[in-house]
Amino acid sequence: MATLVRAASLGNYAEVARRAGLDPARMLRAAGLNPAHLADPDLRIPAAAVVRLLEDSARRSGCPTLGLQMAESWRMSDFGAMSLLLAHQRTLRDALAAVTRYRHLLNDAISLGIEEAGPLVIVREEVLVEHGRPAGRQAIELAIGVVFRMFRALLGSDWKPRDVRFTHPAPPDLAVHRRVFGAHVRFDAGFNGIVCEARDLDRPNPSADPAMAGHALRYVESLPGAQQPSLAQEVRRSILVLLPRGRASIEQVAQALGTHPRMIQRTLEKSGESFSSLLNATRRELVPRYLENPAYSLTQVAELLGYAFPSSFTRWFSAEFGEAPARWRAARARSRRKATVR
Repeated sequence: MATLVRAASLGNYAEVARRAGLDPARMLRAAGLNPAHLADPDLRIPAAAVVRLLEDSARRSGCPTLGLQMAESWRMSDFGAMSLLLAHQRTLRDALAAVTRYRHLLNDAISLGIEEAGPLVIVREEVLVEHGRPAGRQAIELAIGVVFRMFRALLGSDWKPRDVRFTHPAPPDLAVHRRVFGAHVRFDAGFNGIVCEARDLDRPNPSADPAMAGHALRYVESLPGAQQPSLAQEVRRSILVLLPRGRASIEQVAQALGTHPRMIQRTLEKSGESFSSLLNATRRELVPRYLENPAYSLTQVAELLGYAFPSSFTRWFSAEFGEAPARWRAARARSRRKATVR
């Protein structure tokens, strides 16, 4: 089944594309999207087409911050039916819980994870397309930019994170990133997400109205498709978030999902899946992203994929791809250099 997102996720794409010198309608059609569909923000469109549109637009325009520029004008109302529920949550922690619970109504491609680290909280975010494959930098920067804007909508325009992190390399010019996020932006990091003070999550929302929150919750629950997505989808999302911390065991995933490992095993078996097959598939889909980034050593790549020892990672990679990771990386680097010369 294709991963779908609301057409509202493209927000002000047309405006940003024109500013970058592109023809928005032409780019949309080339990505397999009908420009007329964007008039209905609640229409569900393929996530893969959206990711393709953003990456192609950034490449053709030479604008590496196109996705982030789209996030700059995001408003709470862009969440559609969910906006009222989120705006009236008691705290940011409650709002994030609502986003996680009803994520499939907002954007089925988003995966969120919240990690408490003493006085700090790490909000990890990934964007998935078909078969759980991670998206490119434009979709990731758009998604993190939107979550950042939601934080500010609930905490005030003066709120600042400890830092914002991306796994991809920095662009040549950081002006847009600093304009959106402030001075503390890190690239070539171990995860995509936002680091903030733990107390920020429990700061009371002065605009919260419990009665309105209850009304909004009943409305959201009545919407078509309000039921949770399949367990296999949720397991894959949890693996993606937990893997860089070396915690993607079936026990840890079950804890994150509030269920039991045996329940996960039985449910996956009924659909012809297994936890180990989902874990392996996630690693296969993530490893090219890390190996193609020269900022990561092979030891770091092993850690990001949940391996305690580089030798274990090397054996797995060689079995899956038919050659050692160092040789694979060198071959890709040569191919990129040849393509650049041409």
